[in-house]
Amino acid sequence: MDEKELIKLREQARDTYRVRTRIPDYKTDQQLKKPQPPLAKAPMCDTAIPLPTNYEDLDIDNDFLHVINSRESHRVYTQEQMTLLQLSYLLWCTQGVKTIRGKSYATLRTVPCGGGRHPFECYMTVQMVDGLADGLYHYLPLKHAIEYLGPKENMRDFISASLVGQAWGAKANVVFYYSIVFYRCEWRYGVTASPASRTDAGHVTENLYLACTSIGLGGCAVGAIDPALCNEAFGVDGEEEFIFYAMPVGTISAKDRQAEDDFYAFVREDGL
Repeated sequence: MDEKELIKLREQARDTYRVRTRIPDYKTDQQLKKPQPPLAKAPMCDTAIPLPTNYEDLDIDNDFLHVINSRESHRVYTQEQMTLLQLSYLLWCTQGVKTIRGKSYATLRTVPCGGGRHPFECYMTVQMVDGLADGLYHYLPLKHAIEYLGPKENMRDFISASLVGQAWGAKANVVFYYSIVFYRCEWRYGVTASPASRTDAGHVTENLYLACTSIGLGGCAVGAIDPALCNEAFGVDGEEEFIFYAMPVGTISAKDRQAEDDFYAFVREDGL
């Protein structure tokens, strides 16, 4: 690929952020009074697993400044058990529905989102979580419950491949995979939906970072994933809904500080 082609691709990528101007005579589907899409994806299974909400039983760091200053990416996990209450807390802090505005017009959640559209769905690989079978799961935010989608053969190999060879993620207790249901935000924002939804995805994972830090867990958000592999595993069509983001989360220990630092050995070696 020559330099001109690379420049063209770069400009096309930048244009996804530039589409903010009003288009003459253009109306969104909301303005056209078309039915709005559902606030969340319908359950994929018959049985939902309710999540505990007795968060007062967790050892939560309530010093907000300490949590902010302590937040960092973690890629080394001890592979000890995580509790179901911890997982529930992480899901609530990142996608929990506090209330519904109007007659099912929008969800108000624990994270901000343009227009209250919340176009994301959360899927998970789960291993080493008390009370849960290892396998694939989907979060049901309107019920604050999860559903078991089934086991995954060679799950650690799948996780590593889904993260494009980042094998460290396979040792996480939970890998959160985020999809976007495009029309959920396009209904309101039309062709300008893409830049806003990318921003909103950052709100979700930053809350996940902070929630992890507050209860002594660690994680690292990952943009380099294999969407086709992820979509197939979780039964996502890849057209109307598309998995684009992931974050492994696991139990951590201060004893692994050197192992964490070793991920940045290239900085020392390259003199950066």
